[in-house]
Amino acid sequence: MVSTFGERLHGAMRERGALCVGIDPHASLLQQWGLPDDASGVERFSRTVVEALAGEVAVLKPQSAFFERHGSRGIAVLERVIAEARSAGALVLMDAKRGDIGSTVQAYADAYLNPSSPLCSDAVTASPYLGFESLRPLIDTALAHGNGVFVLARTSNPEGSEVQNAHGPDGRSVADTVLDHVRAANAGAAPMGSIGCVFGATLDAEGVDLRINGPLLAPGVGAQGASVGDLAEVFGPAIPLVLPSVSRSILGAGPDPADLQKAARSINDEVSKLSI
Repeated sequence: MVSTFGERLHGAMRERGALCVGIDPHASLLQQWGLPDDASGVERFSRTVVEALAGEVAVLKPQSAFFERHGSRGIAVLERVIAEARSAGALVLMDAKRGDIGSTVQAYADAYLNPSSPLCSDAVTASPYLGFESLRPLIDTALAHGNGVFVLARTSNPEGSEVQNAHGPDGRSVADTVLDHVRAANAGAAPMGSIGCVFGATLDAEGVDLRINGPLLAPGVGAQGASVGDLAEVFGPAIPLVLPSVSRSILGAGPDPADLQKAARSINDEVSKLSI
């Protein structure tokens, strides 16, 4: 029987700590590492991160856009990164933020969540702003194959509030509605559900019920201004299921793999000391 993503993630967080490291080979980091801004530079950058961290952290999160910008060669690199990271024991969360309707969202599901695809990952990020049920093919495909989906609820970028904090006729905010849908999708799952939410670590969560019985991806730690210490205050009783996402604060320590490991271990140690 195939294990669920929730089961695998719960085990990885207990064994390796609750840290997600982004793989974001954007132009400035490639330059900082002394690498060319082309597919070969992206490959050296990304595979160095995988070599250093895939055996260390619970989750690696490649940002699809930074591979896509280099066309088919970049996508080929992404396929190798996924395979090598998973082979080394890390869970792979594809940061693609896909969202559409009907056969198109099913095609995204087939690309990122069906094991027959070379882009298949353990989970994918998704945008619910065509309506939560528009993501049903993505969610159903994920669950059928033991994979997961992280749905955007409240993101760490300031522009997101104009949509995510808007209120509907029932008085609920858009973000609260998303959280309610995810809570329902995870009902009865143990040790936790496979459908998560993205909720920024830089945000004020006062009055928001973040207990969704699933993982909470928390971007914003480090370069965006949040500290590890802020997480307990933001997430409160939901902190055991929080997966802080850190990119530049770790990637900037490269290109030496030992320095990447040192940076990741330092943050992971901080996260492990959180309690509520």
